[in-house]
Amino acid sequence: MSIRVERDKETGVAVVTLDRPEKHNALTLDMARELGAVWGGLRYEDEIRAIVVTGAGVRAFCTGIDREAAGNVPQPSSPYTIDDPLLTIGPKANDLWKPVVAAVEGMACGGAFYLLGEAEFLIAGEDATFFDPHTTYGMVSAFETVHMAQRMPHGEIARMALMGGAERISARRAYETGLVSEVTAPGGALAAARGAAVVIASYPTEAVQGTVRALWSVKETARARALALAPHLVTLGNLPADRQAGLFTTRAKGFRTR
Repeated sequence: MSIRVERDKETGVAVVTLDRPEKHNALTLDMARELGAVWGGLRYEDEIRAIVVTGAGVRAFCTGIDREAAGNVPQPSSPYTIDDPLLTIGPKANDLWKPVVAAVEGMACGGAFYLLGEAEFLIAGEDATFFDPHTTYGMVSAFETVHMAQRMPHGEIARMALMGGAERISARRAYETGLVSEVTAPGGALAAARGAAVVIASYPTEAVQGTVRALWSVKETARARALALAPHLVTLGNLPADRQAGLFTTRAKGFRTR
């Protein structure tokens, strides 16, 4: 299994780790299914009152869905529907309202935003970078931008999505725009996130979960409507798979960080 869950019943904190560092913690179809099961299961563990989600190693939090896995997802021919295995990898998608803190080291891009978009707040190491390469490779960034638009100014999420693989947002810039709530020394994000989770878990869980629900209710209606539109935009706007594959092999690898 490539999802690791560590529970500390004394503090009430669980750490959920994407454990595939040799592949930048890219998500396989099995990992996507397992994540959904983990979030669903944590709903019933009363001794767990706060959760940290992170990626193994320091090179990447997650680089989205594994390209090989993406090629193995059959799609219906109708432009009104799409099968996306990442739709249910986040805690809110699985009706989990215990607070989730994300600890980010290294790269976080593309499909990683399904997870980061459903965390309460993000803590990042100084070497973390955020980017969205979809448009570079002929793919519509719809679900990802909807998730991240809940926590980034419009101009910042638009720039990240439209600049594609040519530009990466540094942890410092992410902090300046409100995407990240704290920047630590490299390698320090997990400890800081765990420390915050321990504090949150020490409070009455009913009040904490009620606060989480209240915060999410502010934007939930707009978010739900946007996510309902996303599959149509993806179906209509994505290049055929063979043309996408060609862009992956021919696009320049250079980028700049801001």
